[in-house]
Amino acid sequence: MTTPTPAPAPAPPPAPAGRRERKKAATRQALADAALNLFLARGYDQVTLHEIAEAADVSTTTLLKHFPSKEALVFDEDADQEAALVAAVHDRAPGTTVPQALCAHVKHVRLRTADTDPRYAGFFHLVTSTPALGEYAHRMWMRHQDALAHAIAHDAGLPPGDPRSAALARFALETSALARRSENPEPAVDAAFELLEHGWNAERTV
Repeated sequence: MTTPTPAPAPAPPPAPAGRRERKKAATRQALADAALNLFLARGYDQVTLHEIAEAADVSTTTLLKHFPSKEALVFDEDADQEAALVAAVHDRAPGTTVPQALCAHVKHVRLRTADTDPRYAGFFHLVTSTPALGEYAHRMWMRHQDALAHAIAHDAGLPPGDPRSAALARFALETSALARRSENPEPAVDAAFELLEHGWNAERTV
């Protein structure tokens, strides 16, 4: 008589973050905080990686294990930004179009002022006044184009490679660069999204 093979034991639940993971997260946060404090106090170009590492009480080698470049120390929310963009499409209020939802989202996350976050005014000035940071921020922001295009296509019941969804995603994200170059950023974003919503009509007056 063959003995039946016992059923495999259920997989244990995921273990909570261990001491090593918590330490890595704490080191990463300490480095990001130290970098931002130094950049705001002295200017981005005047601060070295060695000084940031010293302020966080780690070696420069350790810093580079967490952040591959000096610019990366300033921007540490890439995954959160992408998730928020997708949520702006999928979780928008009933009756709100995709361009309207993205317009509100872009203005919220890219044009925040000291009224919503007292420290953000200094951060915003740091980024806009430092060419290397401005260019890096734009590259990081535009990396979300494919995820946003997929979300727009999915919402409309279109295939993932739909070219109109890709175009809307591209131009919606580019409005942040348009705003940075404008003396009146918010109206510039509104005008861009009105064009995306309704199309071009040279005879229309604003």
